[in-house]
Amino acid sequence: MKLHFEPDLDYQHTAIEAVCDLFRGQEINRTEFTVTRQAGGGAQQELGLVENALGIGNRLTLLDDEIISNLNEIQLRNGLPPSASLASGDFTVEMETGTGKTYVYLRTIFELNKRFGFTKFVIVVPSVAIKEGVYKTLQITEDHFKGLYSGQPFDYFLYDSSKLGQVRNFATSPTIQIMVVTVGAINKKDVNNLYKDSEKTGGEAPIDLIRATRPVIVVDEPQTVDGGLEGRGKEALSAMNPLCTLRYSATHVDKHHMVYRLDAVDAYERKLVKQIEVASLEVEGGHNKAYLRFLSASNKRGAVTARVEVDVEVHGKVRRQEVTVRDGDDLENDVTGRSVYRDCRIGEIRVAGKDSLLEVKTAGSESFLAIGQAIGDVDPDAIKRLMIRRTITEHLEKERRLAPLGIKVLSLFFIDAVEHYRSYDEDGNAVKGKYATIFEEEYRRAAKLPEYASLFKEVDLTTDAEEVHDGYFSIDKAKRWTDTAENNQANRDSAERAYNLIMKDKEKLLSFDTKLKFIFSHSALKEGWDNPNVFQICALREIGTERERRQTIGRGLRLCVKSVGPEKGHRVRGFEINTLTVIATESYEAFAENLQKEIEADTGIRFGIVEKHQFAAISVQQEDGTLAMLGFEQSAAIHEYLKGADFIDAKGKVQDKLRTALKEGTLTVPDELAAHLPQIKEVLRKIAGKLDIKNADDRKAVRVRKEVLHSAEFQALWDRIKHRTTYRVHFDNAKLIEDCTKAISSAPPITKAKAVIRKADLAIGQGGVIATETATSGPVTIEEGDIALPDVLTDLQDRTQLTRRSLVTILTESGRLGDFRRNPQAFIELAAETINRTKRLALVDGIKYQRIGDDHFYAQELFEQEELTGYLKNMLQNTQKSVFEHVIYDSGGVERTFAEQLEKNEAVKVYAKLPSWFKVPTPLGTYNPDWAVLVQVDGEERLYFVVETKGSLFTDDLRDNEAAKIACGEAHFKALAVDENPARYVKATKIDDLMEHC
Repeated sequence: MKLHFEPDLDYQHTAIEAVCDLFRGQEINRTEFTVTRQAGGGAQQELGLVENALGIGNRLTLLDDEIISNLNEIQLRNGLPPSASLASGDFTVEMETGTGKTYVYLRTIFELNKRFGFTKFVIVVPSVAIKEGVYKTLQITEDHFKGLYSGQPFDYFLYDSSKLGQVRNFATSPTIQIMVVTVGAINKKDVNNLYKDSEKTGGEAPIDLIRATRPVIVVDEPQTVDGGLEGRGKEALSAMNPLCTLRYSATHVDKHHMVYRLDAVDAYERKLVKQIEVASLEVEGGHNKAYLRFLSASNKRGAVTARVEVDVEVHGKVRRQEVTVRDGDDLENDVTGRSVYRDCRIGEIRVAGKDSLLEVKTAGSESFLAIGQAIGDVDPDAIKRLMIRRTITEHLEKERRLAPLGIKVLSLFFIDAVEHYRSYDEDGNAVKGKYATIFEEEYRRAAKLPEYASLFKEVDLTTDAEEVHDGYFSIDKAKRWTDTAENNQANRDSAERAYNLIMKDKEKLLSFDTKLKFIFSHSALKEGWDNPNVFQICALREIGTERERRQTIGRGLRLCVKSVGPEKGHRVRGFEINTLTVIATESYEAFAENLQKEIEADTGIRFGIVEKHQFAAISVQQEDGTLAMLGFEQSAAIHEYLKGADFIDAKGKVQDKLRTALKEGTLTVPDELAAHLPQIKEVLRKIAGKLDIKNADDRKAVRVRKEVLHSAEFQALWDRIKHRTTYRVHFDNAKLIEDCTKAISSAPPITKAKAVIRKADLAIGQGGVIATETATSGPVTIEEGDIALPDVLTDLQDRTQLTRRSLVTILTESGRLGDFRRNPQAFIELAAETINRTKRLALVDGIKYQRIGDDHFYAQELFEQEELTGYLKNMLQNTQKSVFEHVIYDSGGVERTFAEQLEKNEAVKVYAKLPSWFKVPTPLGTYNPDWAVLVQVDGEERLYFVVETKGSLFTDDLRDNEAAKIACGEAHFKALAVDENPARYVKATKIDDLMEHC
């Protein structure tokens, strides 16, 4: 297969123009210098003859003020904040992963040569993976670029310290020269041949030849190349004496002078990358062991702390939460409040960045955790198996849909250690690791499912399961896979041995003839490798460090290509096909939140923030008909206006007032900017984001209708319901124990810990990363391993205040102690909740209300003193019989319909939707009845009612608490009856239910 490259993508042209326009006004020229070479052997050597060659380099004639002028014009055009001065020769291009960054900077090289005659270019990359990827791209684009640039000759090579003659050719050749080099090969002066005199370069140090050419340096992933702001990588770049340094990445740390930005938001909104969805595997009910995961360590102002995840008890329920701990903290008493953490303490906290360690002391032992490691978790291999199973399922679903379209589906697994995929026995023979074994078992399992039968026709699954997956890891000299960091030449050599099918022959990987579809890898895929047809990424290791989510999903963001047919090698567009599924162990809400944080940290995007320069690129028509840009000063003026009008705060954060104005079309700007209002709105809509604006409708104050409030009818109604009461309770202890026993016996079954996969789409907009749930899988039981049973009686005694004797009776007679052994924590929570609910209902059964006295009542004046406000969408407006001008309802159709019927029914004289301050005390908390109504029958007899409106009149359909409170309300109003015509308490769904009592 030959990959097709599109030469006319507008955003790529804009990025290329942004760099080339830096040198507008530069003449086409070059510089020449002498390169010497000592003649070889014989008489010539004796005579000391020297052979001369002409070196050719780049030459810049522009002055700094000319470049800064060009730079500011480019920044204005591309909506970027302007640079005040030319602080360095570094220029930044930010392009989201998967949008063709490598293609853009390679084509920029040809444009710089065409326009200004530059010929010497050095591409510096952080790793062997990226070096091989760039070299591969040069190979497959060679014909493409020669077609675009009239056959312009060019040479490219990978720098090799043993082939320094290539550096001499780089210096002397008049054609375009492109040298690709890893930063690790050039950043150590003391041991590096680049900095030593060599006969292969005429007795000069190779670095001196490179310096003389004044190369244009292209830095791929500079945040890694630099080695920090003052790192060795940055020094090595400066040592080359570059004409300029062009820095390309999706995740810049140092922005320098930015000339073009295509960020994550732009790429997503323009559908230049795949849509992302997350299938998050979450464990439910796995809280029976002392669980702790180490997240990070810090030393701020002398206080050494660690951030950990533990199971904390909150309001009787166990929740997994992040907390900060210190050396010596008692996890039971100081942190979690759970007896399962007895004898667990925090020990030493060693702060060392990603190499930090945390000591956790338990009874008689201690554990040392690296970042991301945990103790007391459910069986981790069971979780990994479910993740592998889900990845295979997602893969086969897409394969079934996309293979008929000529698209081959690939999946990536990121793992924590090579040995978990492949290890070696004493004789050096390869042995399958646990992940390889699990994968093959799950692949064969999936093949037996009827929905995938068509994908596995006439397939030998024993062989096929082994052939569809492979690993991609560094390879040592003994040809064994290994975990390595590229920190020395030996390790870089090991990394280089890995790049065969997966890197150098990635077109083969796209072919249906190649059975390989599932790829396991470690750190080597962190950046640099990609394949457009990766549709699933499964993280079998913790995602936690900075930029890790973006780097992980970056391996699968490229738009897919067709593998067969007339459009073979061509990209396919549209989210309906291009959806990347990430299988992760964190909730999709957490994934979205952390992805947003990473995008903010990496790109400087501040979601929901309006910045001063963001309106500068708005086009303005001049008097002569030409188009210009609004400019930075006018943009800053718009920013000031928005701030002064409280549409944004002092930091530029969008306020609800602006969202409301945008939604309702009421946004205005000063007269001199009115012509640009549509474009201003467009900018602001993107930044405000696709948020659920809960207060978009006007919040309205609701006034009292005084003629109703002060009428004789309402006065008579109010006098019958205004008094306060107190209550006493009496219950039968033996009956309580019997009821608790029955309730626990019939409670829902307790299962072991379960894993559930929730799936959500992620939408990336300038308002933020928003997750929308799309599907939930059925639960799968998983093992927690050996569980130490807690003291159930002490725990339940604390939660229910029943005696131990009562609890023993309830538990033994319920017949549910087997559930306690199956999942102790879940059983304790269920039993406590059931007992407490039964206690509350028992209290209500024996409740008696008593009116306190004539001096204790709700004053009628409260209607006027307590402000009532509501939203128009939850309001029946302009009512005539109500105490308020508008009726606010909160339970949807039932209350609104009832209010409308009260207004229309001639028998109803006055009514009130009782405000929230009107409360009846109950053992379950206060109760607020719905309505007070006065009905006049046959024009004479007045009847007074307190009405509770519910969707159902059947007690079984109401929640226990709700039904109990209603029962208390009924008892309260019964106690207020002091004359022959008291207010009666009625439950109703419509007005006919009320009229039946008349």
